[in-house]
Amino acid sequence: MGKRKSTAEEKMISKDEMDVDGEENGSEEEEDDASIINIDFEWFDPRPEIDFHGLKMLLRQLFDVDNDLFDLSELTDLILAQPTLGSTVKCEGEESDPYAFLTVLNMHHHREKPVMKQLSDYLLSKASPSETLRHQLRDLLSPDSQAQVGLILTERFINMPSEIVPPMYNMMRSEIAAAVEDKEPYEFTHYLLISKTYTEVASKLDAEDDRPQKKNKKATDAAPETFYFHPEDEALHRFAMGVCNYDYEKVSGEGASDAKRTFQELGVKPQGHLILIEGKRFEEAVKGLGEYLGGDAVA
Repeated sequence: MGKRKSTAEEKMISKDEMDVDGEENGSEEEEDDASIINIDFEWFDPRPEIDFHGLKMLLRQLFDVDNDLFDLSELTDLILAQPTLGSTVKCEGEESDPYAFLTVLNMHHHREKPVMKQLSDYLLSKASPSETLRHQLRDLLSPDSQAQVGLILTERFINMPSEIVPPMYNMMRSEIAAAVEDKEPYEFTHYLLISKTYTEVASKLDAEDDRPQKKNKKATDAAPETFYFHPEDEALHRFAMGVCNYDYEKVSGEGASDAKRTFQELGVKPQGHLILIEGKRFEEAVKGLGEYLGGDAVA
């Protein structure tokens, strides 16, 4: 049975940040207070009998339109096969589905697994926008390489506050240290993080409707600005050997960028994102991430 890791201190969150069901009441004073709610975030070890479907759903979200290029069931099983490493975050008790997760897999140790071969080939092909990163990964992931690359997988619901992230990384860092002491294969020479970014693109709907109020914001020939689904990625860049954005293999259907926008004038085009960090800088990177985002470590 998985252990409950910790409970965050009760956190005040506005409904704009986290939309959860609440009981209706007729009191005007209570309605005024309804804009602020209390949320308890709890960290748990991954449990195969509970978390398979929730983790697979979050992996599908992480890989976006390219998710069916991988055997996500096998990938989920690999995550659940190491229940004392990594965390899930839940709000409704251990038996509920995770709202977020973080884990790390040894790419060398699992190199013969079909899903790890799929991921390795995919990541090597997607690192091409950065020549430096592509050569680094090619050397690290080659069959005769002795590098121990930890593949960091993490995803969360889009309305989860970023303050949950530092505790997850701090717990994982401690778990890796304990596993290394027990001679388990987690003494990583490098860490490779898969994440997501996005750029804004001109809206097809606005162009078709020719809405006057939208005309003041048009696409230009300048390189589009990159935005981060996970703000911690910007902090991790400071400690990285290499980073790159990449386009997904599959092309989204027409209008997909409009479907992803939320109260914005421009559409959203997601991209994959890779961050490579040397193992000797990982502890420093976790500390920097915590300073950047705030949120205390959870023992």
